[in-house]
This record gives sequence, structure tokens and C-alpha cells, in this order.
Amino acid sequence: MFDPFSSDVWDPFEGFPFSNSLANVPSSAFSNTRIDWKETPEAHIFKADLPGIKKEDVKVEVEEGRVLQISGERSKEQEEKNDKWHRIERSSGKFERRFRLPENAKVEEVKANMENGVLTVTVPKMEKKPEVNSIDISG
Repeated sequence: MFDPFSSDVWDPFEGFPFSNSLANVPSSAFSNTRIDWKETPEAHIFKADLPGIKKEDVKVEVEEGRVLQISGERSKEQEEKNDKWHRIERSSGKFERRFRLPENAKVEEVKANMENGVLTVTVPKMEKKPEVNSIDISG
């Protein structure tokens, strides 16, 4: 069945005098990297899908005030002068996400691991010791 609105089949602007190079258009999808944060009894765990990014291009830092910062950059593919782009859907650019960690976070023991394009940051939690107040007995 013919669908005139399918972008894979029909381009109503084909042949118009637009620039062929859409590579100059910034892609913001990557700058909005989504990160999951879950809490277990032992730790706070952050997971980010970062396909196509090398671990050398990712930074994990804990700033003053218990702020976890995850940042990185995916480089733009080199464009050859003779290339004619038909579609640009993959994102490139920088991203930065910041999370204020709770008081029970052991910021000096943060660990990060990257495997198959998934970054996992584990922030261990301090054990919460029950506070016991001793009461003096008068009399």
C-alpha cells in the first residue's frame, strides 16, 4: 500500500534547493540522556544507556555537597565533502546530568562500571544505626 507520508518512501521536499548537509543541525536527543536511579538496602544505583560511547569519553564525579555528576560526549562522525546524507537520527554532542545524593551516601566509595554501552554507578549507603538516648533516673 502506498503511503505518501512515509518518510522512508516519499519526500515532498526532494529536489528543493535546501542544503544537503543536515550534519550541522545540532542533535539534542543525546543531551537529554535518561538515567535510572534505584535504591536498594545497600546502595543507590544509577544506570544510563550510552550506546556508542567509549568509557574514556564518560566522566563520573562527586562534587562538594554530595552532588553526583555524570557527563560525556559522543563525537560527530566525520563528514566527507561528497557525502549526501539521507537521514540523520543518531545523536552526537555532550551531556551532563547531576544528582544530589542523600545524606546516607558513602561518597568516598562510589564505583562506576561500563559494559555493553550501559553505565552503572553504585553509591554504597551508610548503615543506619539506631540512635539510643540514655535517660537519667532521678530520685
